[in-house]
Amino acid sequence: MTDKATPTSTDYRATLNMMDTPFPMRGDLPKREPAWAKQWNEQGLYKKLRVARQGAPLFVLHDGPPYANGKLHIGHALNKVLKDMIVKSKQLGGFDAQYIPGWDCHGLPIENAIEKLHGRKLSRDDMQAKSRAFATEQIEQQREDFKRLGVLGDWERPYRTMDPANEAGQLRAFKRVMERGFVYRGLKPVYWCFDCGSSLAEFEIEYADKKSDTLDVAFLCAQPEKLAAAFGLPKLDKEAFAVIWTTTAWTIPANQALNMHPDINYALVDTERGLFLCAASLVEKCLERWKLEGKVVATATGDKLGLIEFNHPLSHVDAGYQRTAPVFLADYVGESDGTGIVHSAPAYGVDDFNSCMANGMKYTDILNPVQGNGAYAADFPLFGGQHIWKAVPVILEALQNAGRLMATQTITHSYPHCWRHKTPVIYRAAAQWFIRMDAFDSTTEKTTGKFITDKSSKSLRELALHAIDQTHFYPENGRARLRDMIANRPDWCISRQRSWGVPVPFFLHKDSGELHPRTMAIMDQAADIVEKGGIEAWSRVTVEDILNQPGDDAASYTKSTDILEVWFDSGSTFQHVLRGSHKDAYNFGVNHRAPFHASPDNSTPEADLYLEGHDQHRGWFHSSLLLGCALYDRAPYKGLLTHGFATDGQGRKMSKSLGNTVAPQEVSDKMGAEIVRLWVASTDYSGDLNIDDKILARVVDAYRRIRNTLRFLLANVSDFDPAKDAVAFEDLLEIDKYALSRAAQVQADIRAHFDAYEFHPVVSKLQLYCSEDLGAFYLDVLKDRLYTTAPKSLARRSAQTALHQITHAMLRWMAPFLSFTAEEAWTTFGKSESIFLETFTNLVASNQALMNKWHAVQQVREIANKEIENKRTEGLVGASLQAELVIHCDGVAYDALASLGDDLKFVFITSKVTLAKGEGLTVDVKASAATKCERCWHYSDDVGHNPAHPTLCGRCDSNLHGDGEVRHFA
Repeated sequence: MTDKATPTSTDYRATLNMMDTPFPMRGDLPKREPAWAKQWNEQGLYKKLRVARQGAPLFVLHDGPPYANGKLHIGHALNKVLKDMIVKSKQLGGFDAQYIPGWDCHGLPIENAIEKLHGRKLSRDDMQAKSRAFATEQIEQQREDFKRLGVLGDWERPYRTMDPANEAGQLRAFKRVMERGFVYRGLKPVYWCFDCGSSLAEFEIEYADKKSDTLDVAFLCAQPEKLAAAFGLPKLDKEAFAVIWTTTAWTIPANQALNMHPDINYALVDTERGLFLCAASLVEKCLERWKLEGKVVATATGDKLGLIEFNHPLSHVDAGYQRTAPVFLADYVGESDGTGIVHSAPAYGVDDFNSCMANGMKYTDILNPVQGNGAYAADFPLFGGQHIWKAVPVILEALQNAGRLMATQTITHSYPHCWRHKTPVIYRAAAQWFIRMDAFDSTTEKTTGKFITDKSSKSLRELALHAIDQTHFYPENGRARLRDMIANRPDWCISRQRSWGVPVPFFLHKDSGELHPRTMAIMDQAADIVEKGGIEAWSRVTVEDILNQPGDDAASYTKSTDILEVWFDSGSTFQHVLRGSHKDAYNFGVNHRAPFHASPDNSTPEADLYLEGHDQHRGWFHSSLLLGCALYDRAPYKGLLTHGFATDGQGRKMSKSLGNTVAPQEVSDKMGAEIVRLWVASTDYSGDLNIDDKILARVVDAYRRIRNTLRFLLANVSDFDPAKDAVAFEDLLEIDKYALSRAAQVQADIRAHFDAYEFHPVVSKLQLYCSEDLGAFYLDVLKDRLYTTAPKSLARRSAQTALHQITHAMLRWMAPFLSFTAEEAWTTFGKSESIFLETFTNLVASNQALMNKWHAVQQVREIANKEIENKRTEGLVGASLQAELVIHCDGVAYDALASLGDDLKFVFITSKVTLAKGEGLTVDVKASAATKCERCWHYSDDVGHNPAHPTLCGRCDSNLHGDGEVRHFA
């Protein structure tokens, strides 16, 4: 370089390479993010991503549809951001990672909202019209909120369960499930919610504490001679009673049997009030509870007592109760509490029902006085018209007055509740449509057997349990949870007595209740009608419209008004979305995907991943699994990922009453959606995710540290053109090679975490990389070379080559969760239109020998920094550049340090380092006696060697006016 004879009054700071970048230090996220979201939408980024990955391996995350009612809460944000991070990481990994968002639009949540707005007396047509309009409005609102969170997807063409094509697809799936022999009609006790006015599925139930009255009730023996003989007695001298214990007083009026265990030893106890029958092991507890004294006069095992009849406890009060209850033997009876005798009301308990059916009771014999609204039938003796919960004290009083109430007390116990209304539910027998879990039986044969054309060789339970074994779980403990639920669940009740939903398109004979002979053809016809006009079109058709062929006998049939429950809606979406409405997007027949089922187009409606909260083991995961197995003998997903719930900073469930809710919209408006995204990414989703203002403040701090590091990188490559300025890897300075090696190691770790759908380790490693690898070491060492060497020197271009590659890599690591920030940085750094059109950078493979060497250097450097800090505290040195070091060491440390030669001082950011061999490791620090260079601030004996520049050291003089210094390692 030519000496320009810079005068001594020059501002040498202006000669430093202090670069800048349009990427600002302040994110100003609430103002900038909406513009990015708008730009992504207007430029059609999602479609461009599809073009960019055309022909690439397919990755499908099938969206679990949220309900289209109400504003988004933080749980929605958590769920959608987590999905978005996975899809984006797969996109960056080179996959054609599509995301078709969806919405659940039918069912009670929306009907309830309409009833709150318009009352409960709407006609079916009115309910359907208002529900569709309401769901449409809610979807638009939620869609904009999801976009604001930076979620990329096909927002212009989402799937909605209320789209006519999907409603029709659901009917066709239902038909297929019938063809395979899984559907039947039966009278069974099912969960019933009075507020819903409908049956509930197993996965619509949650348990909560409920106060109930326990009662011990005495049933007078109607066959004393048989009872005496069973106990080996010649006769009974007193009235004998079997005593039951229950917590459901409201079921006593519907009692029809008693249950005893065949192997339990029962005792006949003589008291002043008569003879009482209970389990022998419970006699003492029972007498204490009944406040009686007595002695056991005989014992007998339960198998001796079968079929002995006892009178209903109110039989002598009202003629309507003059019936007997026979003893049915049942294995489910226990003797851990109560009396060891269970009363059986078959309409209101699964075990009761099964026991009575097994002992020959007919459907028509079952008493079912409780109506859908929770009240006894108006003509029901003694308690007609009363709601069962309000009738409990009346029943207790009636039993007390009848002399049949032995004891009562109030307890708090876990009880099933409707998960929508949070109100207690009951089991209630109703004629419903079921999907059977176990082997084909006579009920199926009678109700739907004639329509089975492709009978499954295995039960649905067997198929589902096998499918669970073939599924990947994230976290793994979800496997046992889902397996237990499938192993123990009853048959699936799929019919509902509501209006807003996909119809059960059946015509039932008015006398026999049998399905019309043309049912399968009618189902095809119904699907065609719905596909053209929605479920409303089917609601408008009459019996005569459909049963209009010769021999149809329309006058003998009635049209079903049931709908398929909403879990059938969402559970079947894989069929009519992946293979129906969006099959053109997924194109399952290509990209070397194994066929899922031998279908005509060889397509496979199988998702790589389903992702929802852990409550969906009993919800969407569950229903999708059953329908996948019912249709195709396997799950519709390869993997299941579950996350916890969003809770407050103390781990409490969020509620408006506690005032601990966090609205994602408010966080976005105040701090930025990026902060919501970083909170999701940085928290271990396998458990509940705590959030409050303090937690968000820490997230903001973490964001700033990452952003500041990114800004430094962008600024220092702002004058770097890789096409002209890049240095070949073999010519890079060694520390730059090390930095790229370390970046490759970090990237390998991060990509492994992405592949396992783990994000909090990625954030942790990114933060650590920014603060320790870059901030505390590499960038710290690099500043002198970046700032003081000649702009186009090999030393500076080597550093910029490494920084350029690191920036490329880091932006891609960030992009799945810090999407707005990565995109903003990309506009000043990248060449393509969007960071999401890119794939992960190919970094040079990590060199372990180089890593080991520089790790040893860093260990010594940390010790040296502590010694320098001690001397600074003592006031002996100022900045580290004023220090001179004498290092004594041996072995690996000595070899590593010695190999750096004169560049050692740049690594330690001191003005001089003297290295000597010695046992162990010692670092001596002293203040330099040399003169400080005005430009680089190093202390050097050659400051002023050029009289024209008396305040510059030799290397700065050379960098400015000569050939420039030569760096070899750092």
